[in-house]
Amino acid sequence: MSITPVPRVAVVVVAAGAGTRLGAGGPKALVGIDEHSLLRHCLAGVFRAAAAQVVVVAPAGREGDALTEAIEAAGERRDLVTVVTGGGSRQESVRAGLAALWGDVRYVLVHDAARALTPPDVFARVIAGLEAGADGVIPVLPVIDTIKRVEDRAVVGAVDRSELSAAQTPQGFRRDVLDAAYRAVTREHTDDAALMAEAGHDVSAVAGDPLAFKITTPADLERARHLVAADPLPVRHATLTPTGGAPRVGVGTDVHAFATSGDLRLAGLSWPGEPALAGHSDGDAVAHAIVDALLSAAGLGDIGTHFGTGRPEYDGAHGEVFLTRTVGLLGEAGWRVGNVAVQIQANRPRFSPRRLEAESALSAALGGAPVSVSATTTDGLGFTGRGEGVAVTAVALVLPA
Repeated sequence: MSITPVPRVAVVVVAAGAGTRLGAGGPKALVGIDEHSLLRHCLAGVFRAAAAQVVVVAPAGREGDALTEAIEAAGERRDLVTVVTGGGSRQESVRAGLAALWGDVRYVLVHDAARALTPPDVFARVIAGLEAGADGVIPVLPVIDTIKRVEDRAVVGAVDRSELSAAQTPQGFRRDVLDAAYRAVTREHTDDAALMAEAGHDVSAVAGDPLAFKITTPADLERARHLVAADPLPVRHATLTPTGGAPRVGVGTDVHAFATSGDLRLAGLSWPGEPALAGHSDGDAVAHAIVDALLSAAGLGDIGTHFGTGRPEYDGAHGEVFLTRTVGLLGEAGWRVGNVAVQIQANRPRFSPRRLEAESALSAALGGAPVSVSATTTDGLGFTGRGEGVAVTAVALVLPA
C-alpha cells in the first residue's frame, strides 16, 4: 500500500462572488465559458500546476455544485479537494478557506476563480518565489495604458506608468505569516497583498500572464469564450501541439538612431546619462529584436503587426511591455519560449558590467525563459562605428506549449 505525501502547498480558490457586473443571474464562478464553468476551467489549471491541497470557497447554497466541479477537475486527485462556504466579502471567504487548511501546509496560494484561464507557469513562479524565502509573492503585468490623474472630471496630470504594475492571482504567502496578518487585520482590503503590506511584510513580484485576466464583465466573458473555442479545455489542459509539434526558430533585428534628448532604455534597463534611442515606444532595440524573433518563430507576423504606430496605447511603452504581451500571444497560439540569444552592435553604452542584470530583466519579462546577451563594436565601421545608433540581432527558439 502506498501513502500519498501531504502537500506543503495549498491553493485557496475564491469562488463565492455574486458576479453582479457580469449580469449572468447567478454566481460568477458557475457561469459557463463553454460546456464547462469558470470554476471548472480554473480548477483544471490548478490541478495541472502543483500537487497541492485545493480548498474551493463556494457560494452559499451552491457547495454541492462546487464539489462536483472540483471532483471532475481533480480526477484521481479528488482526495486533495475541500469545499467550504464563502462569506459576505472576499476577505471573509479567504478566511474561511484558511481555516480548512491541513496542518502540514506551509505555503498558501490565494486564487480568484474569475481568473479561469491562468496558465500553470504562473503558479510555478509564485511557488518558486516562496521557496526562495519570500514572505509573499504576487504575479504582475506592466501597465500599458496611459494613466491620467482626474479630479472633478478634469485631467490634472499624468502618472508615470513605468512605476505601475497590474496585480493578478494566484497570490502566494507563507502560511504562518498570512495567518498572523488575518488575525490582526481590522479593515477590508482589495487583495491579500495589501493586507500583508499593512501588516508590515514585504511582497515580491514575479511575471504574470495576459491569459490570467479577470472575467468581470460580459466583454471579458466573451473574450474567454473566444480563447477557449480556439483551445478547448480537454486540449488546453492536456498537450497542445502546434503545427508539426517540432521546435521552431526565428530571427529578429532592430536598428535605432540615438535621439537628441532623453535617457537610454536598452535590454530592459535604464542607462542614466546615455542618450535615448529614437522610436515610437522607448526605442529598446534589444526588446524589439527579441519580439520580432519570437513572433517570426511562431509564425505570428512581426512587431509592426502587433505594436506598430497604429497602436497608440504602446506610445512610449517600455520594452518589457512588448515582451510580456508577446509571451501571451505565443501562449494563445500554443507556443512557449525555449530560449533567446541576442547580439548588440554599438559603441555605447558599455554593456559588459550590466550583462547579467540585463539578462535577468529580459528573462523575467519572458516568464523565466533563459536569455543570453553579447555585445560587440564594429571597429569604427558603419553607423554603429560612428556612434550614430544601435543595431541588434536576436535568435529565438519556441517550443510547443
